[in-house]
Amino acid sequence: MARSDSKPLSPADKNRVCVARIGAAHGVRGEVKLWSFTEDPAAIADYGPFETLDGKRTFDIESMRAAKDHFVARLSGVPDRTAAEKLTNTDLYVPRDRLPVIDDDDTYYHADLIGLAAVSPEGVALGKVTALYNFGAGDLIEIVTPQGGEPLLLPFSNAVVPQVDIQGGKITVVLPSIIE
Repeated sequence: MARSDSKPLSPADKNRVCVARIGAAHGVRGEVKLWSFTEDPAAIADYGPFETLDGKRTFDIESMRAAKDHFVARLSGVPDRTAAEKLTNTDLYVPRDRLPVIDDDDTYYHADLIGLAAVSPEGVALGKVTALYNFGAGDLIEIVTPQGGEPLLLPFSNAVVPQVDIQGGKITVVLPSIIE
């Protein structure tokens, strides 16, 4: 299954991978809640420095401690709560070459899925993968259909997406019966 890097970049920029998201400010000294999307969440500190999607800001993790379902981190250049609050929901990216090489055919970065064709088990075109999200209850895959309109948001599970063929440029999607 995929490594959980959320909210990937556009298909044109596959050289960076989203590895974390800054949450709300924590306390008054500039610390932030930090959600790691790496296979080993604590390894996030090994991959910095991190940059924002637009590349205009970079951060290093100066200190980090585990909390209930996230980390509390002090980031470079974030001196106080006001500065920390401005970063809420900021995604942090690193160049792909800073991450471990994936040798397993069944493991990939979510960013690798963006732009792949989505097809039914019979080979019928369903659309194109445009994003993956995780709102806390598991990954969702977003597929834009050729007809346009609202995109499909489907569970990114083995039951719904039984096959991912990165080299072939497609994923196989079994639509849940309520959508068919």
